[in-house]
Amino acid sequence: MTVNVRPVQDNEFFTWLDLYAGYGDFYENPVTDEKALLVWSWISDPGNELEAYFAVDEDGVPIGLAHVREFARPLDGSKGLYLDDLFVAPGARGAGAGSALLDALRQAAKDRGLSVVRWITAKDNATARRLYDRFAKKTSWVTYDLVP
Repeated sequence: MTVNVRPVQDNEFFTWLDLYAGYGDFYENPVTDEKALLVWSWISDPGNELEAYFAVDEDGVPIGLAHVREFARPLDGSKGLYLDDLFVAPGARGAGAGSALLDALRQAAKDRGLSVVRWITAKDNATARRLYDRFAKKTSWVTYDLVP
């Protein structure tokens, strides 16, 4: 299967929502209407940092989704691209959508002069980690969340 990557368009809310809701379901964090509309408002606002990309099959049907944003790396003196979310529809897994998204994000970072593409994943997400291990180096950093 040939998979291409392209930005999500303004008129694709419901297509985006189907994949985004699948991502939420996977992580047992349901996407409410309120959350979906908020995130979509970020994606559709050219002044917001969040960008969304689809992996599409040979018929142009979206089968994967990535949300990314640039971030500053003060100690490195550079900027990077942070991959917040990556999801491939269950029926399309193994067809290359995840790889296509990671390749496209690597190229986007290179084209923008960014120093890294960075992301986190759940420790028990073995399927995704097999893919990620083919593309990137696992770091020794530990992630913390400080809830206000």
